[in-house]
Parts: sequence; C-alpha cells; structure tokens
Amino acid sequence: MHITHSARIVGATIIGIGIAVTATALAGCSSSPSGSGTGGMSGSAGGTYNLWDPYPDRDSSSAWAKAIDVCASELGITIKRTASNTGDTVKDLTTAAPNLPDVALIDNPKVPTLAAAGLLTSNADSGLDTADIQDNILTAGQVDGKTYGVPVGANTLGLYYNPTVLSAAGVDIATVTDWASLTAALEKVVAAGKKGITFSAVGTEEGSFQFLPWFWGAKADLTQLDSSAAQSSLQLWTDWVKKGLAPNSVLQNTQGTSWDEFKTGEYAFAENGSWFQGDADKAGYKVIQIPGESGGAAPAPTGGEFLTIPVQKDAARYATSVKIVNCLTAGNAAADALGYVAPTKAGQDAQLKADPTLQGWITAVADAKPRTADNLGVKYATISEQLYTAVQNALSGSSSPADALKAAQAAASR
Repeated sequence: MHITHSARIVGATIIGIGIAVTATALAGCSSSPSGSGTGGMSGSAGGTYNLWDPYPDRDSSSAWAKAIDVCASELGITIKRTASNTGDTVKDLTTAAPNLPDVALIDNPKVPTLAAAGLLTSNADSGLDTADIQDNILTAGQVDGKTYGVPVGANTLGLYYNPTVLSAAGVDIATVTDWASLTAALEKVVAAGKKGITFSAVGTEEGSFQFLPWFWGAKADLTQLDSSAAQSSLQLWTDWVKKGLAPNSVLQNTQGTSWDEFKTGEYAFAENGSWFQGDADKAGYKVIQIPGESGGAAPAPTGGEFLTIPVQKDAARYATSVKIVNCLTAGNAAADALGYVAPTKAGQDAQLKADPTLQGWITAVADAKPRTADNLGVKYATISEQLYTAVQNALSGSSSPADALKAAQAAASR
C-alpha cells in the first residue's frame, strides 16, 4: 500500500479542469488561440500544423516545448503551439469551429464533452492506435464505444504524511490501514498538540476530485449520490471537521493552498497529488495510498490529458496529425516532459529502469479510476457539480451529509 518516492512526478494539470500546476501559476499567463487547422499544406510532409495545450507556464525552454520542436523537425513540418490555461483551452475549442487546431491536449474528463459536441475525431476515423494503453487510463477518452485521442500518461492522489509529527504522537504509519485506524491516528496527533489532516473540499472540480477516493473507498457509485455508502464517506469528512481533526479552511482550500498548509510542518497528513512528490522528498514527507473504508487501497481518480485530433474540413490533414501524436507519445516523450506515469507497460518499465522509486506511483495509477468511468461521459460534469456542492453543504454545517447528498442526487437526476 505504500507509495515510494519520485521527484520525477512533479507537475501536471489543474484538477478537473485537470491536475497540474496550480491555478495561481496559471493566472495571467494565457494566450489567445491564433491560426486554424486549415492553414498550411494538406496531408503529409511540409506545412504548418497547430497544437493547443493547457500549459502557458511551460515556455520555449521547457521539456514539453522542446519535445514539440523535436517532432516538428523529425516530421519536416512547422508546429505552431498555442498555450492557454485548461478552462480557456476547452472554451476556445467550443467556439473555434470550423477553425480547430490539428492537435489539442485536453484534460481527460473534458474529452467526452468535446467529443459529444462533435469537435473531436474518433480514433477509428483518424487512425490513432491505442492497443497498448492501460485500460483504466484509456477509459477516460471513451464515449459510447468510441475512443478519442491518446493519453499522454496519468497521475493520481495519495495520502502524504509527516513522519516527525506521527512519531511525536506515537503513531506507527503501518497501523493506518482503514478509516477507523486513520481517524484514531488523527485523534492521537491532535491530542499531542499538532494538527490532523488537510485536503481540498473547495466548491469546484478540485473538491470533487479530492473527495472521490473516499467516495469510491466506501464503494459508492456516482450514479447514486445518496446511497448509504456515499453518506458514509461524506460523514467521515464532516466528522473530521466537526471534531477539529481537519481545519475549516478545507472549504476554501485548493490543492495548492492545502499543500502549503501541510508544508508548515504542523499537520500529520495531507491528501494530495503525485505532482507534489518532488516537494515532499525535499521536506522528508512520505506517502501511502489512500485507504478504503474497510481496508485496502481506495481507487483514486486519474488525472492527466489526452492528445486529441479535432475535426478538420480537410481530412487529408489527419495523417500528419496522427504522426504528431505518435511522435509526442513515442518513447515516453510527453509523459516524461509533463511529469506523468506512462500509459503503457513498456513505458512504465522504461521509467522504472530510470527511476525504481516510481513503482509506488505506478501501482497507485494502476488502482486509479477515471472520473468519467462507467460511461458517464458528459453526465460527469453535472454529477461532479452536485457532489462538490453536497460536500460544501455538509462540511459547512448547513446540511446533514444525508440531506446534502439527497439534494445532490435529485439535482443530478433532473
């Protein structure tokens, strides 16, 4: 159940909007898309091809930008890159038709929405091959039996802990195996004068993302938000806040501000993403997989993006777009450049050979679950909104967990 360390997994997308660098890092850096997929030469060699991504913080000197440049050189084309933050990239794609880019890097839960809107080309039509992709990573890009794009990799959530705080409170991390033992550990820490656990319960997709391991850890299902299992998971978080085992600040915390709280050294635990592993290594923090209610590892959601091929008026362009995607995903180029666990076994084996400490995160990713799994597709956005609203209402005390989830289910079913 332990996740070992890796400084390589250090950044990705904003949650739900994607998991990555924090919103603060993205603020004020977006650029407006320019150019369209219809420019340049059609078909094979030569011409200009447009690629949009959600990484305005990664400039021309970044590993990601250099990977794009290498592919452009190898393919004998020009790749015009436009970077905006995640929300803007999705918004711009919905308004850019018929002048869509040739390739777009999309946060995985947004792929079904854009596909349903008719903006993405299915792999069956474009010719992209995903035969070697790990199933639970690929599922996020599937809608009604069709697959859209190729995942560049995945990241996920874990339960970080401060060994110094636990040791001072007399807590052995090996005893933390389920919710009861985790709560007992929090109570010991607080009794010893330190703080328990911090996480993000903010009223956005980030809040849903962080709640899902507990929701799924109780064996709850996103199609039934008011089930007894769902109530159990929300009751856990509510009780932690009421008892002072988690701070009231979780209601406003993003994953970034939650991590800042943990870095004060006052907290025993923090739920957060693999992209903070490098920071954790420097501070001496450790990490385990989030425990399920009755033990074992709870499924955490997968974070990450898909390289997709938007619809083009000139279908002859798809051949080169496929080459661009294949080049960027070959040899773990995109996964390594963006800090993800690779989406294929061969890719993961290569990463492990270079850095054996990645094994824990590779195991965690294998146990993870896409947010749009079970063919939720475009329904997920509505479900997620109601879920994070229920979490806010319960943790703030404005509603009981049962009533909050009952209202959420009613709203999601409309």
